[in-house]
Amino acid sequence: MRTINRVRAGAVVVAVMLALSACAGSSSKSGGGGSSASTGNAGSTGSNHTKPTVEIGVQGPLSGANQALGLNIDWGAKLAVQQENTKGDLPFNLAIKEADDQGDQSKGASAAQLLIQDPKVVGVVGPAFSGPTAAAGALYSSADLAAVSVATRPSLTSSGFKTFYRVVANDNVQGPAAADYMAKVLKVTNVYVVDDKSQYGQGLSQATVAELKKDDVTVETDSAAAGTQDYSPLASKIAGSGAQAMYYAGYYADAGVFAKALKAVSYNGKMLAGDGSKDPNFITTAGRDAAEGWQLTCPCFDPATDPKYAAFTADYKKLANAEPGTYSIEGYDSANTIISVLKSLNTASPTRQAVAEAMGKVDYQGLSKEIKFTANGEVSGTSIYVYRVKNGAIDLIGDISKLIGG
Repeated sequence: MRTINRVRAGAVVVAVMLALSACAGSSSKSGGGGSSASTGNAGSTGSNHTKPTVEIGVQGPLSGANQALGLNIDWGAKLAVQQENTKGDLPFNLAIKEADDQGDQSKGASAAQLLIQDPKVVGVVGPAFSGPTAAAGALYSSADLAAVSVATRPSLTSSGFKTFYRVVANDNVQGPAAADYMAKVLKVTNVYVVDDKSQYGQGLSQATVAELKKDDVTVETDSAAAGTQDYSPLASKIAGSGAQAMYYAGYYADAGVFAKALKAVSYNGKMLAGDGSKDPNFITTAGRDAAEGWQLTCPCFDPATDPKYAAFTADYKKLANAEPGTYSIEGYDSANTIISVLKSLNTASPTRQAVAEAMGKVDYQGLSKEIKFTANGEVSGTSIYVYRVKNGAIDLIGDISKLIGG
């Protein structure tokens, strides 16, 4: 997990980005509801300044309350670009072009437009969150710009977005896995499910509730909008409900505040949340005592759990000055998937349309999984993992399917 102080992450990233831009000799910033910056060759040492530049866009929350999840993806993509430029086997240099949507659905379209308007951008890693993706998907499709995303709302692949590709299992997989884990591993018979009213939270909540009911679990539901300041009434309601477990579908900034409220009312049931809450900042916000014992489901793989990923972890830490976090390795794989397509096209002037068309046929062995897509843009790999907060850190429990089967 990340060791960087997330409260200071924005300042750290700004400083690093300036250094990267200086190294690359190229930077820009635009208005219009989002921000965009070109980080050149992401600090690579192998770029050839006589070659033209082709850009991979990154859209996600690069600032704001839940910026850690976006920054993890961003640094993963930067590492992929740095390594490829060092190899120097493409007829162009690669650069990262960033668009910050702050994880806000209302900023998703403007952030996408910043990338669409740059003709050097031939593919996008992101958007990261479901709300901004819903707002940007049609725009990327109209621009023939492939968007390779970790956004998990199930409906995104049935919304007519012809260039949308997802590199993690969606919430129609995560929700049932979380439900089956609670029913069959934790053996609970009464669950309280809360969402944050976001596109992501509502989709995950609905999928979880549906499967809990199939498992003959009694379910109560509620919502608390992202940014809620006082979770005390909801926490008291849950504590008085008799629910043996509570599952939260929302992001870490709110989950931490919610966890404090549950601790204050002495709720003693199992406490779980989805992938949006899987970040060390959850523990920082909640406090170690309130966060201890929480379990977190995620279609994400943690490279720190396997020594064979030590090289990735070391390279990532050297570039980002932080440990890989949730979706770091998927951001890396997403960028490398785009790079693999660029290699297959074998041209110094790749077009957006060619990249988008080739993406549907890709079969790339990433670090997190083999990446190939179904006809509607879903990735073939569907593993869901469960983690827990133990002694102030997030540790892997295991693959849910194996925990249930075992």
